Order: sequence, then structure tokens, then C-alpha cells
Amino acid sequence: MELSGQPSQRGSDWDEVTRLLGRTPAGAFSVVVRRPAGSPVVIENAPLLDDGRPMPTRYWLVDAAVREAVSRLEAAGGVRRATTAVPQTEVAAAHSRYAEERDHTLPRSHSGPRPSGGVGGTRQGVKCLHAHLAWYLAGGDDPVGAWTAEQLGVSRDDFVLAHPGTGGIRRSVGVVDCGTNSTRLIVVAPDGTVLQREMRITRLGEGVDATHAMAPAAIDRTLRVLRDYRSVMDDRGVGRTRVVATSAARDAHNAEEFMARAAGIMGVRPEVLSGDEEGRYSFDGATAHLPTYWEETGRVLVVDIGGGSTELAAGYPPSDAGHGAAGVATRSLDIGCVRVTERFLSHDPPRRDELAAARAAVADQLALARGALPALLPEGLLVGLAGTVSTLACLQLGAAVYDRNRIHHTVLWRDDIERWLHTLARESAKSRLAHPGMIEGREDVIVGGAVVLAEVMVAFDRASCLVSEDDILDGLAADLLRRDVSPP
Repeated sequence: MELSGQPSQRGSDWDEVTRLLGRTPAGAFSVVVRRPAGSPVVIENAPLLDDGRPMPTRYWLVDAAVREAVSRLEAAGGVRRATTAVPQTEVAAAHSRYAEERDHTLPRSHSGPRPSGGVGGTRQGVKCLHAHLAWYLAGGDDPVGAWTAEQLGVSRDDFVLAHPGTGGIRRSVGVVDCGTNSTRLIVVAPDGTVLQREMRITRLGEGVDATHAMAPAAIDRTLRVLRDYRSVMDDRGVGRTRVVATSAARDAHNAEEFMARAAGIMGVRPEVLSGDEEGRYSFDGATAHLPTYWEETGRVLVVDIGGGSTELAAGYPPSDAGHGAAGVATRSLDIGCVRVTERFLSHDPPRRDELAAARAAVADQLALARGALPALLPEGLLVGLAGTVSTLACLQLGAAVYDRNRIHHTVLWRDDIERWLHTLARESAKSRLAHPGMIEGREDVIVGGAVVLAEVMVAFDRASCLVSEDDILDGLAADLLRRDVSPP
């Protein structure tokens, strides 16, 4: 990565940081947070100094005014107060995340001394609020940094975030979604062009509904895919990376094992999204580029049928003047395709009573969700996302080979969804694979997913569903690009 402090990179940032520190930096660094006018606020240090010694503190606060404010807070007992306010288990987890992310930046060939400790060079407790705030402002998951910012009345939105290690040069971003049924990747260029998409069926949430634990084999399957995705992102020159986990991670008591191992592979710790966050990012991705023929008819309803949960999001798309993200209401329901299958459809093919029980349970949850969402016009647009919807579209089109351009923004009619549900529910999982368009790895859960989509059509009285291959990954990537901006 390009760092100020390397002879070819020394310039205005080097001179300004030297002035702010009052001394010459002992190693390479990159400015990762700036004020809107461009002055450095936080720098990311290289893991090794110029003389080869390890540098334990990855992020330094260099802005004079912010540093002085933190010093005043520390002098008033801030370290002691932070120690009391933030649970020590959360502090310890933050130190571990910090060390994992820092150590990932070491050259693979390095065999000498390595940096040690966590935030501020310590392994436990709270030592330096400056270091915690620096990491937090740089986008880190640091509860002490968040507490410090709150005490000072400081917000991340007050500053401009550049990708760590780029010195303000924008690079492609990568987002990985570790879902209950599949693990997916998107790589997006700084101008918003999608460079690569990948999807693998990993079934991370296998058995989670019954055991509330991720199975060792499921964790291993997903980690193997993450290693592949890390290589793809490295080959693509990805800068800023975001890894998220959803329903399975929310439900499993041993999710921490997966998170820690995933962080070691990806260099960033997966974020466990809440159902509300999942719904909002899905809405953002699905509605950013609606077809030009769509006529605005009030709020759009987006349904994202995952493996463990289904998110419903109702709101106005970005193009609707006067309405934005604040107009989006969400509901997350524990009725994903894997969960419905494991909970209700125990036979292959499912028995009639099992199918009826599944439909009734899904309908009950949807009725509650509809009552909690804002009013929707009868002719309003329904947009469907994720593997169940894509697979049904492929089946309807007879698309033996997946063609994103052909599937994206096609329309599924309610009668067709019911017909496919009836057909697939009478077949074994193996027999379903004979249909052109059936995606391998989904044949055993497609009926559970189709139940959800069919009942959504009934609950919200929709005659059709617009299929969108733009989804939560696109929403997350767009958010990352908005935050990963160059200084003015």
C-alpha cells in the first residue's frame, strides 16, 4: 500500500503530520481520517517502523484540537469512567479485533519481531482514550472509542474517511455477506461499477434453528469460501472491505468462534447486522436502480427472503423527491427458506400437512408484520430479492444457465409462483434438479422459500413481484463507497 513516509510518497501529508506531532515520524503512515478541509485527523501507521521495530499502535490521533479535548477528558478521570462504563468483555474483544486487523497488515514474509497488545499497545483494560478514539473515527468497532466520542460530542460524520492505506486514493471496495444459506461477494470500483460477484452455497446456518449453534462443518465450509474471496479481493486490489453476518450469527451462541476465525482470514471482523439494518441495506440496493418504466405509486415493498430470516422494507426509493432513507420501515421475521424447511418440512417431498402448517405459520407472521408497516397502496410495487426469488425466476424462464441480465427485473406473477410451489412440493429434492433453472444447492430449501414468497403475495395482495438481482450487497457496497471518499 502507498504510505506517506516512504521516500517516493513524502509530501504535504508528511510535512503536516510532522508539524502536528512536533517530531519526524519514525515510520510510514497513511492519513485515513481528515477534516472536511483536508487536514489530517487520524493516521494509520505501518506495522513496522523504518528500522524494523514493531509498531503496536495502528491508529494515531494527530488533530491538535481533538487530541487536546481527549487529554482534558483523561485528566478529568476519563480512563476510569470508561473502564466503568464499558463492559470489560467488550473491551477485551475490541483489543482482540484490533490486534487481528493490525497483524493482517504485516508482510507475509516477515519473520522478525511482531507488534503486540491491542488498542494503545495494551492487552487488557483501558489505557489510552486517544488510541481508542482514533480507531473508532477510522471506522473501527471500538466501544471505548464510541464512548469517548459521545463524551466529547464528536461524530464520525464530522470528518471524511479515506480507505486505510491509500492516503486518500480511492480504490475498489469489497463486501462479503455470510448468510444462513449462502456466502456472497461483491467487488465494486470507485465509480460504482460492479467488477465481480460471487456466490457459494455454504449453509452456515445448518441446524441453527434447532441447536442454536453453528456446526463445525458449516463453519469450515464458510471459512474455505472466505479464503477464496480474500484471494479474489487481493487480486482485484480491493481497499476497504466489509464483512457482514446475518440471521445465523444472530441466533448461534457460538458465533464468536466463526467471527474470530473469519477475521483472521479477511483482516476485518464480520459485523452482525440487526434485522432492521439488513432490511434497510436490502431496500437501498434493490431500489437504487429501478427500471425506467416503473411509475411511482407510493411506497415500494421489498422482500428479502434469506436462509434464516425474511426482511420486509417499505419506503420511498431514492428518486422520489422529498423522501429518503428516513422513510423506510422494516420488519425482520424468522421465516427464511432454511428455517422453514428445517422447522416444518421434514419429509422429502413434504407431506400436505407439513406444507399447510408451514404456510399457516408464515401467514401468521406476515399478518403481524403488515399491521406494523405503513399503509401500502394495492397497486404498489413489490420487489423480491435473494436466492429463492432468483431461482423461481430461472425456473419460470427455463434458464438452464444463470444469466443475471436476463433474470434482473423480470416479473414473477402470483399464479406462476403458486404453480411452481405446487410442482416443487410434490417432487423430491433430487427430482427438482431436473428442472432447467434449478440452482444446485437450493433444491432442498426452495419449497420453504417459495412458501414465504407465495404468502407475501397473499398477505400484501400483490399480483406480481419484480425480481431484483441488486440486493443487500449492492446497498452495503454503496454505503461503503459513500464513506470511502477522497478529501476535497
